[in-house]
Amino acid sequence: MGSPGGVELGFAEEVAEAVGWRLRREQFPCKVGGRPAWLGEAGVPGPGELRCGTCGRPCAFLLQLYAPLLERPDAFHRSLFLFGCRQPACYRLAGPAPGCLKVFRNQLPRKNDTYSYDPPPEEPPVEPLPCVNLELKCGAKLCRVCGCLAPKRCSKCHKAHYCSQDHQIRDWKKGHKVTCSEPDTMNDVLPDHNFLFPEYEIVREPEEIDASNIDETEQDNLGKNEATSTGSSYETSDFPDENFLEAMAKHETQDDKIFQKFKQRISLEPEQIIRYCRGGEGPLWISGENIPQEIDIPDCSCGAKRTFEFQVMPQLLNHLKVDSLEESIDWGILAIYTCAKNCNTSNLYAEDFIWKQDISKSV
Repeated sequence: MGSPGGVELGFAEEVAEAVGWRLRREQFPCKVGGRPAWLGEAGVPGPGELRCGTCGRPCAFLLQLYAPLLERPDAFHRSLFLFGCRQPACYRLAGPAPGCLKVFRNQLPRKNDTYSYDPPPEEPPVEPLPCVNLELKCGAKLCRVCGCLAPKRCSKCHKAHYCSQDHQIRDWKKGHKVTCSEPDTMNDVLPDHNFLFPEYEIVREPEEIDASNIDETEQDNLGKNEATSTGSSYETSDFPDENFLEAMAKHETQDDKIFQKFKQRISLEPEQIIRYCRGGEGPLWISGENIPQEIDIPDCSCGAKRTFEFQVMPQLLNHLKVDSLEESIDWGILAIYTCAKNCNTSNLYAEDFIWKQDISKSV
């Protein structure tokens, strides 16, 4: 996905039922919401790995990107999977994803036991596809509610599988209480469990930059000042002195510059939900606050550094339908860092790192 050094943008596009086949796993999709289209079948994250670290509830599938590394035979197929908690209160903290956000990386060589060596067909399948596929080719069952691994099953019909008791109860209330006695047809049409995020295809295109709107000198200055703007601390008293007030004023000015740079950069494509740039420029920060230093990004479990690969933009929230009169899921940007060496974990799923930055209250 994208060429080294260049930024590729992703946009959410509604998918008509007639072309819904494009979001099936054998098409290697980029998509938002719905159920995950798992890439490999070995080591799929289980309920424990997909449980929110803050509230303990199951996380919902947020999006996935197909991002192969064609120069790596072991990563001919490669996808990144992002999950998020449905509880707004779990998003209050910024910085290292506070347990409510998780990202996993999976890759396969071109020759594997799951997919054809040849590219997937570009025409719709002749045979009608099942409403939802709740079983992997290896036989592993998937949860009726979320599409994740389902080690639990209904003790009555033994046909309905779940990732957790929470989702079993949700499905029982939404209709399994009635369909439990009809196990052969209960998967024909699944109820709306009010858990999945709305499903969209992610359409990608290279970013086009209007050079006349970008001041390179200002960009350089912003880059030099970002570290100092995040590491500053002030000693306060009942009556702040002039030095303290001056420092605060400079901090607010710097923060406003970064926010203005953010708005200017996305002005040509304001609907972008993804900025992908593995091996190129870093994140497009939305605020001067809470920008991580290198030490804040943990190394991969293999020992290699993690580097920035892509970011999720706040515009995605408009498509998730999470607005509430009380409290809503919220973020400024989500910066995803992955193993710089793209370590091969025997085709298993590797967890990587998310940094959550919020919009500054001063802008």
